[in-house]
Amino acid sequence: MGKNVVVGVTGGIAAYKTVMLVSKLRKLGVNVDVIMTKNAQEFVAPLSFETISQNPVTTDTFRHGRSWEIEHISLARKADLFVVAPATANIIAKMAQGIADDMLSTTLLATEAPVLIAPAMNTVMWQAEATRENVRVLRERGVYIITPEKGTLACGEVGEGRMAEPEHITEEIVKLLALQNDLQGLRVLVTAGATREKLDPVRYISNPSTGKMGYAIAEAAKDRGAEVTLISGPSVLDKPAGVERVQIETTEELYREMLKRSTLYDIVVQAAAPSDYRFANQSGQKVKKNDNNISLEMVPNPDVAEAVGRQKTDTQVLVGFAAETGNVLQNARAKLKKKNLDVVVANDVTMAGAGFAADTNIASVITKDTEVSYEKMSKRELADHILDAALGISKERRKG
Repeated sequence: MGKNVVVGVTGGIAAYKTVMLVSKLRKLGVNVDVIMTKNAQEFVAPLSFETISQNPVTTDTFRHGRSWEIEHISLARKADLFVVAPATANIIAKMAQGIADDMLSTTLLATEAPVLIAPAMNTVMWQAEATRENVRVLRERGVYIITPEKGTLACGEVGEGRMAEPEHITEEIVKLLALQNDLQGLRVLVTAGATREKLDPVRYISNPSTGKMGYAIAEAAKDRGAEVTLISGPSVLDKPAGVERVQIETTEELYREMLKRSTLYDIVVQAAAPSDYRFANQSGQKVKKNDNNISLEMVPNPDVAEAVGRQKTDTQVLVGFAAETGNVLQNARAKLKKKNLDVVVANDVTMAGAGFAADTNIASVITKDTEVSYEKMSKRELADHILDAALGISKERRKG
């Protein structure tokens, strides 16, 4: 494959499985560099990994003729993918808090490569509130996590906490490596967040969208090599690195930007949640409260997705979202046709772990000919599934 993977090994009994993982990667033609913590060396000798990887193993000790400071930066930059297996509760906590007190944690903090971790620990530790919060933080930052399996643990207990098998981890690694640069040469436009429709200088109507899904898609598209523009409503989220961000506030502003820009892009993902209505009259002064009822007239906003669909080009792929509270799939399929979309992402926003403001999502990705439902996962993970569907259609159209 010609890819470089850095594998971090921490102090868990599952470290022996990582030897098999490295062996499988080498057979696939992947170059592997291994970093071992001091505790990991209590379970597996560095020589085992050196023999399998055919590369020197980096440990937490200084080696004659090698600079620890230079080496951790070198490995951080070299990695196409960084894998931690097993990932103990300790290293997960360090990653979540940005602690860099040994070679592995320092290199992880310095890398800009995608990171995949395979947790392994006692069931109680895995289910502990602190661990769950640390995992949530890492997922939100885009770290890929392979959920540990259920079974008999080293301590003799039975439950969730066993590191995934090397075969499963290898499959995930291959998938993540294959994603890299598959959007190179393509231009991707993403919309995200809610719009705001002002009543007066201090009040507006909006919705709970935070922009997390759209920002995750923009970040994923950039990681996969695309040139990305993000049109965002008001959001507290940081702009993804390397992504152009265009700030808007109202649905009419979004409408104007989309009409001006949409035909210039190969893939357009409309993850924003624009308001369907605006106030007929916006007051220049604060509307004062009184004891009487108040009636406010509202008028329809332009339909952004429908307008973009009308000017769609022959090779372009349009992706839309259907955030529903009932008849989810039926409504989503109707939207696919009405808005001239190629892909629609449908979800029930009333479900726990899905929809607005959540770090995770539960969705179905629907095209004209296919429908794939995904269980709860991070929005960053779902972003790649959405881009996979769009890219497949894009490739077919560009062939023609």
